[in-house]
Amino acid sequence: MNTDGMAVVVNNLEKRFGSFLAVDRVSFEVPKGQIFGFLGPNGAGKSTTIRMLTGILAPTGGSGTVAGFDVRTQAEKIKANIGYMSQKFSLYEDLTVEENIDFYAGIYRIPREKRKERKEWVIEMAGLKEHRRSRTAILSGGWKQRLSLGCAILHEPPIIFLDEPTAGVDPVSRRQFWDLIYSLSSRGVTIFVTTHYMDEAEYCDRIALIYRGELIAIGSPEELKTKYMRDDVLEVASDRPQDAMIELDGLSGVKEVALFGKGLHVVGETGAAERLAGAIRVHLEGRGFSVSRLEQIVPSLEDVFVSLIEARDRAGKAQSEVRV
Repeated sequence: MNTDGMAVVVNNLEKRFGSFLAVDRVSFEVPKGQIFGFLGPNGAGKSTTIRMLTGILAPTGGSGTVAGFDVRTQAEKIKANIGYMSQKFSLYEDLTVEENIDFYAGIYRIPREKRKERKEWVIEMAGLKEHRRSRTAILSGGWKQRLSLGCAILHEPPIIFLDEPTAGVDPVSRRQFWDLIYSLSSRGVTIFVTTHYMDEAEYCDRIALIYRGELIAIGSPEELKTKYMRDDVLEVASDRPQDAMIELDGLSGVKEVALFGKGLHVVGETGAAERLAGAIRVHLEGRGFSVSRLEQIVPSLEDVFVSLIEARDRAGKAQSEVRV
């Protein structure tokens, strides 16, 4: 792999826990200054991968570098050159906002003459001026999130790892948090973020999709929708979407059907959208369903991910049947 201009380079990285393969030979690169999203359901291997890259877990196999340091032999140097924010916000609840920042300034060994300047920068960046003397325990999830990010970047690391940073945070706070991420990225900081929120993945420059420890796709949001989703997608609005989904599952021409909000997304073969739409309307209305909308749409990242997961599950099932 070409490592020039790369913040993270991973080659066949693997992690086993006994007989369980948590991360299965993943390979990717993250250019400096990029917002890189690691997307997948819970238990897919996202957090395990990020812990190997941050020097917390030792890999079982493969290789990788973070900020130019080897993930196998230079874990301590990696830790000194990154920021890491876990999904549980590693803050001390009994300390105030300022006291938490002071504590992390000591952990990161920021020179005393620079600590005040860095603390004020974090408080300003995170919008915490009115909360600087508040005990952390009384802060809302959104404010704790901002404080946690501020503590993670006190030492001005070139790379920040964010592990499910917006889990359990309200939508407004999530949006504001992403504004902070954009601001950091504009300064050249590399952001590596894990998430299972599909809408958040749209904010990333590039996304890697991981499922059951395997990397199943990688590219920009637009590339994923065009390169990996060649099938047509129809949106169906019906009075009984859950029942309608059951009715459409197995209908000729329907590859996949899934609930999406209050409606359905139906996946069919490329170029057959008009014919499939007619068949769906006839099938549902013939069984007493009211269809208020039925139209072809641009696939969402969720459509892409569901399609890739189901294709991977089908391939795995076929392999199992061959072995039997």
